[in-house]
Amino acid sequence: MRLIPVLTALAVTAFLVLAVLQRDALLEFARSNHLALALGDDGAEDTPPEAEAPAPEDAETPPEEGVRVVAMRSTARIVDTAVILRGETQAAREVDVKAETSGLVVSEPLRKGAFVEQDQLLCVLDPGTRVAMLDEASARLDEAEARVPGIEAGVPEAEARLQEALARLEEARINARAAAALKEDGFATETRVAATEAAVRSAEAQVSSARAGLETARSGLNGAQASIRSAEAAVAAAQKEIERLRIRAPFAGLLESDTAELGALLQPGALCATIIQLDPIRIVAYVPETSVNRVALDAMAGARLSDGTEVTGRVSFLSRSADPATRTFRVEITAQNADLAIRDGQTAEVGIETAGVKAHLLPQSALTLDDEGRLGIRAVAAENTVAFLPITLLRDTRDGVWVTGLDDRVDVITLGQEYVEDGVRVIPTFRDPRAEATQ
Repeated sequence: MRLIPVLTALAVTAFLVLAVLQRDALLEFARSNHLALALGDDGAEDTPPEAEAPAPEDAETPPEEGVRVVAMRSTARIVDTAVILRGETQAAREVDVKAETSGLVVSEPLRKGAFVEQDQLLCVLDPGTRVAMLDEASARLDEAEARVPGIEAGVPEAEARLQEALARLEEARINARAAAALKEDGFATETRVAATEAAVRSAEAQVSSARAGLETARSGLNGAQASIRSAEAAVAAAQKEIERLRIRAPFAGLLESDTAELGALLQPGALCATIIQLDPIRIVAYVPETSVNRVALDAMAGARLSDGTEVTGRVSFLSRSADPATRTFRVEITAQNADLAIRDGQTAEVGIETAGVKAHLLPQSALTLDDEGRLGIRAVAAENTVAFLPITLLRDTRDGVWVTGLDDRVDVITLGQEYVEDGVRVIPTFRDPRAEATQ
């Protein structure tokens, strides 16, 4: 009964010795068996019948050496690329309509969710004494305007008096000069000369008085005109105050809140209602600085909302200043929303169209990493040797992954790439896994 455990121990010991001392041979054996199983019957079909027969002992051609792998021939194609972002929908406009004056609300409230047109009444306030204040300002304006004709008539009269005074002054000066000349010839007395000089002084006083009267008349006219402007300002203020009693919608949109309740007292700055405009809708996202140069104004863009709704539009804004915290740039897309089906604040996956690039469509299983951790593929290079080629992942699809960074034509190893290294000679069997998947 002790013979079986002893034999088992010997077999395990022999296997461990082979695993340690003949490790490379075992790995090569495992690789060959794994690829043979993967190739299956097709691999046998690819081998010509002549190769299955044992070669004669005197054959001079040595058997082909290398690791068997499965590869596919891939050709680059032009594909549309897109900058994929996460964002949210925002209303094109959102305004809190507030009161500019105080008063009691005398209008029935409109309920939230209702659609309002531009200039539609939202809240109406009690006018109070504002109409009487307007009437008083209008009366003062009429009074000021009535005073103007009388004052205007006094200005020409004052000007005529000034002209008369100037003429008398000139006459008095002529008489004074004549009296002085006659006195020198002995034909006039000192009394006459003094009388003429007194007449000159009197005429000068009359000129000064006439000028003062003219200035007074003109000042009165200016004062009347100032009274008119003051009364007009009072009328305009009273009219504006009455206009503020009727609060209207600044644009067409949806009420996001009820309007102020009937009987509520509104003070300046108190909220009457909140209005949002959803057509057109705005989709806001933030693009990283590594991709911002790929986005252009007026570029086509699409968005898929969380409920599956898809919408298309164009880039209407691209920020020139990065967010200091995230180092991303705000981008806005404007899209039509005539049925108002898209709401404010919905999560969206955004794709912005960019210029097409050449890319390869490969099965995801063909991707691998090199010793430095770079993502890439292993390809069949010259003389059937293996070469690692780094790639850039473009996007993932149900048919495979689109990658860039490769030549236009490349033979990609799709099976066995994990068992070979750069420079290793391989025996490739070419297949297209995508064509097999469709069969």
